[in-house]
Amino acid sequence: MLKSLYSGVSGMKGFQTKLDVIGNNIANVNTVGFKKSRVMFQDIMNQNIAGATPPQDDRGGSNPMQIGLGSKVGAIETLHTPGSPMTTYIGTDLMIDGDAYFVVGPKKTGFDTDTNLLTKAGNFTRDSEGYLVTSNGYYLSGTTGGPGSLDQFSIKIVGDEVTGNKFTSYSIDVDGYINVVDSEGAIGKLARNAGGQYYLSTGANPENISITTGTVSNTAGLTKVGNTMYKESGNSGKVDFGRIAELEGGMIYAGSLEMSNVDLTEEFTEMIVAQRGFQANSRMITTSDSILEEVVNLKR
Repeated sequence: MLKSLYSGVSGMKGFQTKLDVIGNNIANVNTVGFKKSRVMFQDIMNQNIAGATPPQDDRGGSNPMQIGLGSKVGAIETLHTPGSPMTTYIGTDLMIDGDAYFVVGPKKTGFDTDTNLLTKAGNFTRDSEGYLVTSNGYYLSGTTGGPGSLDQFSIKIVGDEVTGNKFTSYSIDVDGYINVVDSEGAIGKLARNAGGQYYLSTGANPENISITTGTVSNTAGLTKVGNTMYKESGNSGKVDFGRIAELEGGMIYAGSLEMSNVDLTEEFTEMIVAQRGFQANSRMITTSDSILEEVVNLKR
């Protein structure tokens, strides 16, 4: 059988995968915190017709003669470039301008890295108990302490559990601290003591709560787990958890969201390239079939 027949098949399979990836990118063009993917191709193997020969005394060298045997998908890479910011003026909508990620997961009362997930989607809300949660119910993590002595737990904004005063308003600053005002007009930061009580703290205090963030050395190595969330993988490097200022992971802006980094102009151009590539490979199969038909007809 003609080698071009199988090369055309491998090309069609590769471009079909590319179209699948493009379709997913376009479907998530308005998904908060979504990171697009791209497909990179590689050639497979080559049949050696003749090897290379070095120059001789009376004759120059010759290059190898090889026939390629098709292509394959070499990588499907997730591009963690920043998405466009969208201003919402909602206090619980958060955006990180930098490399850090929000840390979400089940309700926590201590540091548990095994259940931590990373996300850039900052569209949080408060549930009926006052906890900051994602749209699908995962809790946003907060941190107290300093480097080497961090504690992690879910963030609850209701009132001062020491004095019994309710919080009348709150805001989140660029370093992820939660500034609160209680019913008596006191202003301070949300804090959590060793007994697990949330209270209003004034001044610098290691018990002041800031939003937990995480950074990795290789963001492209993170594994997608759905709902615009990621988890650590063997090639992402260990996640460093902590306060965003200490990690140098950027700044947190309240009232804004990081949207998808999908560029429709680029995606439509790549769609045309993939479509024409698929058509060209299918024509290669048709041409190979015509040649085989001529060979079969030789016996007539």
